Amino acid sequence: MRKLQPYAIGALFIVAGVLHFTIPRFYEAIVPPPLPPHEIVQISGIFEMLGGAGIMLPQTRVFSAWGLIALLLAVFPANVYMVIDPKFQKVAPLWGLYARLPLQFFLIWWIYAACIAEQ
Repeated sequence: MRKLQPYAIGALFIVAGVLHFTIPRFYEAIVPPPLPPHEIVQISGIFEMLGGAGIMLPQTRVFSAWGLIALLLAVFPANVYMVIDPKFQKVAPLWGLYARLPLQFFLIWWIYAACIAEQ
């Protein structure tokens, strides 16, 4: 089961990256100002797909895992922005927006445990 975790993580990030291009307006809406939303969404989508693919390959797993951890830390402000800007409470309940914050850290832990600590 543990050997399958990098593939599950990879699939999760590839799907998330693809969604950046299929429903970009959703992601663009959560980019905090003054950052350029369209460019940030495209760049983060590309890095999610690359990291997801790279984490599935033993040769690039550790490098890609560190890259995905860096990406999760880089996009964390978008999750905070969703909590503090009242417009997002029309889309999701406040408790749900707060629940996203620790989810980022769970993903960081999972990537580290499955792909870095195991090496």
